[in-house]
Amino acid sequence: MSAPNHLTVPIDVASAEKFKATTWRRPGSGSFWLATPGIVLGVVFVAIPVILVVIYSFMSKAPGGVGVAGPFSVDSWQKLVFEEDFSGNKSFNPQYLEILWRSVWMAGLTTILAILIAVPTAVWIATRAPRVRNLLVLAVTIPFWTNTLIRTYAWMILLNDQGLINSGIKALGAQPLPLFPSPFATTIGLVYVFVPFMILPIYTSAAKFDFSLAEAAYDLGATRWRVVTRVLLPGLRSGILAGSLLVFVPALGAFIQPMLLGGAKLDLIGTVIQRQFKESMNWPFGAAISVALLALTLLALMGFALAAKRLSAQGEKASLL
Repeated sequence: MSAPNHLTVPIDVASAEKFKATTWRRPGSGSFWLATPGIVLGVVFVAIPVILVVIYSFMSKAPGGVGVAGPFSVDSWQKLVFEEDFSGNKSFNPQYLEILWRSVWMAGLTTILAILIAVPTAVWIATRAPRVRNLLVLAVTIPFWTNTLIRTYAWMILLNDQGLINSGIKALGAQPLPLFPSPFATTIGLVYVFVPFMILPIYTSAAKFDFSLAEAAYDLGATRWRVVTRVLLPGLRSGILAGSLLVFVPALGAFIQPMLLGGAKLDLIGTVIQRQFKESMNWPFGAAISVALLALTLLALMGFALAAKRLSAQGEKASLL
């Protein structure tokens, strides 16, 4: 009986020696000039506009009504929390703080509703056949092909008194509902616009999830709720966190949906900023509100970064155990 033939792979000695002699650079040790294009773009398109807005917030309204003028003043910042009567007396005014809180609440509600829609959708897509999965992901991105303004106008047509929804309610013999304009319509518009940003990151996590773990949990007697909360959701945490960041931050400063779907019944921080720059022509006050929104956004980003760090630490601890 002859000995089995072993498959031998020839070794390229020259390539191996070249690879061994290669000097590898540590991450971040590249030349400064390689980062120059990115730095220039960041300064021109990010740093300079932000600095200008901050400077505008400490200036006064121009006499002609457009733009800003000197001298430097903190009146715009005081106007955020104080109001002044004709006698010059100042008193606390919570109006703009309430608008800020309403904007945070609305962005948080949009994020929660987007999670509730995106998790089952992303999991369902991830469990389909590869070819069907690709088509479904493409279907999720189709709304991006249409302008946000047009999609918002579509919801105005659907939700108004003569729209498709109220026409169906009238056909059933019931009274039409005051759907538009309203906070309800604004919430629908925000969720509709931003839910794809939640679905795609969660789908990325779901595509990597080992669903045999859920089957094993079922075999061990776990209920569906325990499988979802103890097995599935922890595996999707990174996608949920990334999607929440992509939804909460833009929803916080959105103005198209509140302006068109909320009308005069709903003031959010984005609509107030737009009104100050366009209608009131009070650029310093609009800039002050913009900087306040920027600070609020930075706090939200820090919160998401802290949550991501904790999730990463928990994942490393679980892997060690």
